[in-house]
Amino acid sequence: MAAAVTLAQQGVNVTVYEAGKTLGGRARRVQHNDLALDNGQHLLLGAYTETLRLVELVAPDANVWIRQPLTLRTLGGMHLRAPRLPAPFNTLIALLTATGLSTAERYAALRFMLVQQLKRFTLLTDCSVSSLLKQHNQPVTLVDKLWSPLCIAALNTPPVTASAQVFLNVLRDSLVRRRADSDMILPSRDLSALFPEPAAAYVRARGGQIFSECAVSNIVTETNGFSLNRQHYSHVICAVGPHQTARLLSDLPQLGALRETLAQLRYQPIATVYLQYPPSVKLAENMLGLSGEFAQWVFDRSITHAQHGLLAVVISAEGRYRSLSHAELVGQVDQELRAALGTLPAPLWHQVIVEKRATFSCDVGVKRPSQFTPQPDFYLAGDYTDSDYPATLEAATRSGVKCAHFILEHT
Repeated sequence: MAAAVTLAQQGVNVTVYEAGKTLGGRARRVQHNDLALDNGQHLLLGAYTETLRLVELVAPDANVWIRQPLTLRTLGGMHLRAPRLPAPFNTLIALLTATGLSTAERYAALRFMLVQQLKRFTLLTDCSVSSLLKQHNQPVTLVDKLWSPLCIAALNTPPVTASAQVFLNVLRDSLVRRRADSDMILPSRDLSALFPEPAAAYVRARGGQIFSECAVSNIVTETNGFSLNRQHYSHVICAVGPHQTARLLSDLPQLGALRETLAQLRYQPIATVYLQYPPSVKLAENMLGLSGEFAQWVFDRSITHAQHGLLAVVISAEGRYRSLSHAELVGQVDQELRAALGTLPAPLWHQVIVEKRATFSCDVGVKRPSQFTPQPDFYLAGDYTDSDYPATLEAATRSGVKCAHFILEHT
């Protein structure tokens, strides 16, 4: 949709084929009990400049998110809040004044950030996040309280295998460039209503077409273009998941090496556990970090979506929770919420959404394909393509915009 909007803005007639009923891919609305839930609970950052720009382009008058300065509170005792000062002073002071961290931990975190800033957040050779933190003598307790949760939340990959360079890219762009880049942005609409659906209206208003529940079975080259679903097109942007892409490339012989690259990607899951409590249940903050065995973050949907009593618990990356049934996982998460929050009434209902391939595994040395391919006029868009960022909404939108610019520059 980012690609379609960018092309439509320049007067190009585009057609979007969406296999599913709802626009948004892995970041889409899911209906349950007449409520609009999300396929996964998402948090945006102020550094997500392309995503925020595109949302404001297609829905300029809508109030679609809650924006606040960087605030991290965990029920393990840590509380960090960035003051409204220019970057990087806002985040450095946030580290220095964080509660729940010892003096030694605060200074270790500050020293790590200052050293990385001097090095421009660039490594001569990539290594795992765990290795990088060990090299810089970060206390194990600080890793457990701060760095590991941030790594898993940002990269959806365990620190022992996660790329330290990509982690540093996230820290660089969100914490030290502009004050607003570290802002936390929570959507107040479901993810399909946040961008894909207004984007579809924007494209249609400029002569484009959007087809839902309309999968593409294969892509065949023709003279001066391609055939998709018995229609001729001059250019194609393939924006499906990498594990689905190989089938669509089977009739494009120039992309054999690309298929092999995609086959090497590993994936990481994300589970979102929705628990509907009576409307009186609410959190003190819109999100809290948890320290249980399974639950990592809990979001209060009453604050963001006016869905009173509804808590969304996020469990990122691989873990033992994958061996549990949905009923067992709900029971474990409910117990951890009670241990963290105190007495809670019984949940009225629950919904568990597990995205098995939520993201590619952002490991050290992972090979990500370029948006530009050896097949003329054929491009790849997706959060798994070449980017400074891990698999995020921002990586996805940037890839789409990049593909659109390739087309605009060569036509």
